[in-house]
Amino acid sequence: MSERDYSPLSSACVRALSDKLYDKRKAAALEIEKMVKDFAAVNNKEQICHLIHVLEEFAMSHNPHTRKGGLIGLAAVAIGLGTRGIGPYIQELVNPILACFTDSNPNVRYYATESIYNVVRVSRGTVLSQFNDIFIILVRLAMDADQNVKNGSEMLDRMMKDIVTESSEFNLVAFIPVLREKLYCTNHWAQTLVVSWVSVLHTVPDVDTLSFLSEILDGLFFILEAPKTEVKKMCEAVIGEFLVSIKKSPDRVKYGSMINILITHAQSQDQLVQMIALTWIHEFVSLSGRVMLPHTSGILTAALPCLAIDDPAYAKTRGLAEEVSSSLMHLITVEDDREGPESATDISLELTTSNGDAIEGLHLGSVMEVLLKQLRNTPVPCKTAVLRWIYHLYNKIPNKMCRYLEELFHVLLRTLSDPSDEVVLLVIQVLAQIASTSNHHISTITSTIQSNEATESEEKGSVDQYFTRFLQNLLRIFATERNLLEDRGPFIIRQLCVMLSAEDIYRTLAELLQREENLTFASLMVQTLSSILITSKELFSLRLRLKDLSTPESCELFVELYRSWSHNSVATLTLCLLTQNYTHAAALVHAFGDIEVTTDFLVEVDKLVQLIESPIFTYLRLQLLDPIGHSALVESLYGLLMLLPQSDAFTLLRCRLNCVPPAHLLKHSLGQKEQKMPAQNIDFDELLKYFCSIQEKHRIYKHQKIKQRLQNSIEPSGSNCN
Repeated sequence: MSERDYSPLSSACVRALSDKLYDKRKAAALEIEKMVKDFAAVNNKEQICHLIHVLEEFAMSHNPHTRKGGLIGLAAVAIGLGTRGIGPYIQELVNPILACFTDSNPNVRYYATESIYNVVRVSRGTVLSQFNDIFIILVRLAMDADQNVKNGSEMLDRMMKDIVTESSEFNLVAFIPVLREKLYCTNHWAQTLVVSWVSVLHTVPDVDTLSFLSEILDGLFFILEAPKTEVKKMCEAVIGEFLVSIKKSPDRVKYGSMINILITHAQSQDQLVQMIALTWIHEFVSLSGRVMLPHTSGILTAALPCLAIDDPAYAKTRGLAEEVSSSLMHLITVEDDREGPESATDISLELTTSNGDAIEGLHLGSVMEVLLKQLRNTPVPCKTAVLRWIYHLYNKIPNKMCRYLEELFHVLLRTLSDPSDEVVLLVIQVLAQIASTSNHHISTITSTIQSNEATESEEKGSVDQYFTRFLQNLLRIFATERNLLEDRGPFIIRQLCVMLSAEDIYRTLAELLQREENLTFASLMVQTLSSILITSKELFSLRLRLKDLSTPESCELFVELYRSWSHNSVATLTLCLLTQNYTHAAALVHAFGDIEVTTDFLVEVDKLVQLIESPIFTYLRLQLLDPIGHSALVESLYGLLMLLPQSDAFTLLRCRLNCVPPAHLLKHSLGQKEQKMPAQNIDFDELLKYFCSIQEKHRIYKHQKIKQRLQNSIEPSGSNCN
């Protein structure tokens, strides 16, 4: 650059600006300051612009001392212009200074910090037009390795915050993209600075940060997951301040634009992040209500797994997840089960926000997808929560749930084998709710539920059909999973009898067992049902109905049970003793002489003797006081005594029969009791023939099984014989 290009600077001033001594550069700066004041006094803009251009060239010099001189000179120009005169030149002054912050020399960077500080101090609110560029530099300086530079940047940072706080002209809209980007810095010093700025902006009355929270919320949660404790605490406080503001001004919040961010972070491995995200979700559900329904599947995806965390440190997180699930569940009401055209793959409930905008409602398809996924191979707390959700949905919106019953039905049946009693009980409750659905609620299932039984009614949508199908599948599971039948079968059936009609369950199971081809399973199932009927308190009312057979309906039920009970000889006898059909019981005992007496048979007889001594058969033991009037009962018991080997059961029954008073000691005899109507109309001869035919089928079935086992053991399993 020639000497005249340095004008209006003198040669001496130029040399002083490039000198290595600070005092000489400072003296040159004072000269520049006076010169600028003179130019400004006469409004000589051209000379001022030229001077700034010259100093910019200095700041871009390869000589570090010259660069320092240029920086101090630019600051002097700002001071000379003053607050009122700096406006037109602010960009020309700031840009060359900012460019020096990339300098590798820390001294140059420090002078740049000092220079921009002086420019900002003079310009005050005018510098806000350059705010984004200065903020980017502040973030860069926060990560600077030189402590002097960092100290200078902290002073600049405080100055900028003061200016923003006192100014009403801050452009938040323009700043948000820059802030959003810098929130993802990984340096903890930079994170500290950015979070501090978010906090400051949130306190400025004229800056509406709440309206732009959705733009920066994800970044705040990103920093919340930072490894530095100090940064986490600072960010947690800021996020907490925003939540307080949301509670104060819920109508201004864009819940829908933020909920997915919260759902994502609620699945974080960081305990604090997860807990705070769930806290926000809980508040969103409480404050916005049904606006959250479209996001139900996402919220459940985040909340349900938290229920399974058994670490005591996560107790608050689990509690929040439970509250979120419960609050969200109760947003769905019976009013949502309205009729109308629905998508084949999804069902939405149309909602309206408080400002009148129509939005989508519950996406039932995606919700069911999440629930069914969580029901498979997840911990018990998750399964119980899912089952409560399914129960609630089916209770509130059964018409809409019908579309998903087919898939749900099979998943629920498989879940019956869960080792948790609580899970199994909830499954039974859900299945009972489905099975007891009214015709109106089940109407839309016609096209989806297809029967596999040729004898079922063609009216596919009826309740009876679905109830029967449920019990049919239950029997199929018991047949394939014998451990389930032994361990949980009685529990499952008892609970079903509590929640549904015990008579309907027993009648339907009896009908199905009559068609059972696996006779071994049929006998085992009848044995189980008989034991439950005789001993379970849940079936007291059903036992009472069968005891006297006082109505045509009870007689019809007895016959139905008898036909299926015939698969198990001792169970059949027990049924006759329960219903006081002693004459037929005696005939059955005599028929036992024609069937194979196995160890299993004797074990069942042993159990029957124990039952006779139980409170359930108190009435039967009292009837022994009238041996003449109940001679068939006495004959039946003596028949059992003759069947038993001389075991403990034999001794027990003999002692009981020894208590029967001799006929000649009785003061009077009631004589042979007549059977009461309508039990008198039962064709017991036909039933006995049916019993014998079933027992013959069992004999043939066992023989075929033995023969098949022998053939399998003889046939070679290896290579072909030559």
